[in-house]
Amino acid sequence: MNIRATTIVAVRKDGQVALAGDGQVTFGDKTIMKHQATKVRTLCQGKILAGFAGSAADAVTLFEMFEKKLHDHSEQLVRAAVELAKDWRSDRYLRKLEALLIAADRNNTLVISGAGDIIEPDDGIGAIGSGGPYAMAAAKALLKHSNLSAREIALEAMKITASICIYTNDQISIVELQA
Repeated sequence: MNIRATTIVAVRKDGQVALAGDGQVTFGDKTIMKHQATKVRTLCQGKILAGFAGSAADAVTLFEMFEKKLHDHSEQLVRAAVELAKDWRSDRYLRKLEALLIAADRNNTLVISGAGDIIEPDDGIGAIGSGGPYAMAAAKALLKHSNLSAREIALEAMKITASICIYTNDQISIVELQA
């Protein structure tokens, strides 16, 4: 059985970027192991936001590798993401890691997968994890039909997701970049 951590949403609006994650960690598909895990963090002295969904141990490994890539490539998010994705896809050990990363800086929001995918959402909203589709739908609606800030949209999207998705709870952590 896998231990999994799920649901992260990234919202970009008016020069602000917020990344929110729930606190739930599940064991298999029936047991909640932890309620207050932190799945989002800042990197590079607060210049980059990152979050993970998937196997907790795999995500920690990927965070460490991503931080190294950021350091090696002068904190250039896109370049570091490309290098991470290349290693992740081609390395025999890394290919087995079960996680997704989402990262953002002042200019870009990226979803990074082990298949070598690097996706930049068109509208500044990205989401990963079991509750990702719910969080993305809620954030898109809130972005279009409210005057909420990026932080407020991310928080409300996660609250909505927690009310729908059994793998997402309402113990929400948020990190953000300001204009």
